[in-house]
Amino acid sequence: MATHIDIIQKLDVYPRFQNQDQKKLITLSNLDRQCPLLMYLVFFYKNTTTRDFDSVFSDLKLGLEETLCTWYPAAGRLGSDGGGCKLNLRCNGGGAVFVEAVATGVKFSEFGDLTQYNEFYETLVYKPFFDGDFSVMPLVVAQVTRFACGGYSIGIGTSHSLFDGISAYEFIHAWAFNSHIRSKSNGKITNKMDKLVIKPVHDRGNLLFNRDMNQSRDATRVTKAAAIYHLYQLIKQAMMAHQGQNRNFDLPDSSFVIKTFDLNGEAIESMKKKSPQGFSCSSFEFLAAHLWKARTRALGLRRDAMVCLQFAVDIRKRTEPPLPEGFSGNAYVLASVASTVGEVLDELTLESIVNKIREARKSVDQDYINSYMEALGGGDQRNDGNLPPLKELTLISDWTKMPFHTVGFGNGGEPADYVAPLCPPVPQVAYFMKNPKDAKGVLVRLGLDPRDVNDFSNHFLNY
Repeated sequence: MATHIDIIQKLDVYPRFQNQDQKKLITLSNLDRQCPLLMYLVFFYKNTTTRDFDSVFSDLKLGLEETLCTWYPAAGRLGSDGGGCKLNLRCNGGGAVFVEAVATGVKFSEFGDLTQYNEFYETLVYKPFFDGDFSVMPLVVAQVTRFACGGYSIGIGTSHSLFDGISAYEFIHAWAFNSHIRSKSNGKITNKMDKLVIKPVHDRGNLLFNRDMNQSRDATRVTKAAAIYHLYQLIKQAMMAHQGQNRNFDLPDSSFVIKTFDLNGEAIESMKKKSPQGFSCSSFEFLAAHLWKARTRALGLRRDAMVCLQFAVDIRKRTEPPLPEGFSGNAYVLASVASTVGEVLDELTLESIVNKIREARKSVDQDYINSYMEALGGGDQRNDGNLPPLKELTLISDWTKMPFHTVGFGNGGEPADYVAPLCPPVPQVAYFMKNPKDAKGVLVRLGLDPRDVNDFSNHFLNY
């Protein structure tokens, strides 16, 4: 398959209208500062019979200009505070980057199954040069690529300091809405879409951690964040295991293989019915417990080793008071379950793991959030989001409530044929995503060591 991409033009896109709000400084929370890198998605659209490519590119550019008026932080830049380590967001109108490209001689049919990661997808996004200076790094980039078959892709990168998954979905949804809101012929609204665009709230509000206020609280009421505590324990375990060896915990020479497992709704329900009579759980709870068991078994770790399952929890309605509707920053923390390999494989049933997952999720209250953010606030926060390569840590991110494939960038606002996330900074994270072809199905996508692919696949699929 030809892999040549021709860049036709690269444009800086600015908000169509300026207002005073677009010139302010937004103080970021410790959650925002965890990973100030660009996260990428590629939207695939096979059918372009009603619009030519030039009109697609023009409409998307105009839609982005309109969207940046309301989502003005997306046109800004990150900058350090006076101490030089904590990043905040300067709404300086620096603009987004928008690229037009052509995939010479390439057709969608050559990709086969779009759900399976392909290294060629990495060429369908614009990756700006980055030398460590966040002040010149755009927070939103996009590349529209035309294919020989007449279809096109839209590769979008957004800074993780700007958005989490939910707010990235809302921003992209608003952009698609603004790109199709008016017809070219008479300017009338032609696509109102099923869901109204939510007005974003950009200030971080009560997620701005106040150390003095926290210290004034009764120390006995402040719980330790289990996810941070367990992570420290795993790092300590790795250090002890590597004493006298490579202290950088380097993995053996192997690259991660990104695999996607397609579980249809019928298969998931069939697996859940094998639980004891009267026990019920959500698809997320079941798949998280099952994946943890399967991955732990495939890794072949020693039986007394500590292993940990961590998963993201949305805290928008868990803070006191709850965050406002349309909150556009990062509002996720990790909940955590820990055990030993022997217990996970031989003693803990799926039902008992599900109960532990429920307990861990329930523990995420305001005290947990405070402890979590305080732990994140220590040290240099200008990091790249990477963790030591801890095989004992299983990370899960649930995207099933963020149906990116429904975003209407297609002809007349039609949804995507598929949306592919690119390889994240931590490739072993497992993503649970909606299946565009099966409302109750789940696509499970994660990075695996090549040596573990067969064992994991057998344990995960043969239940």
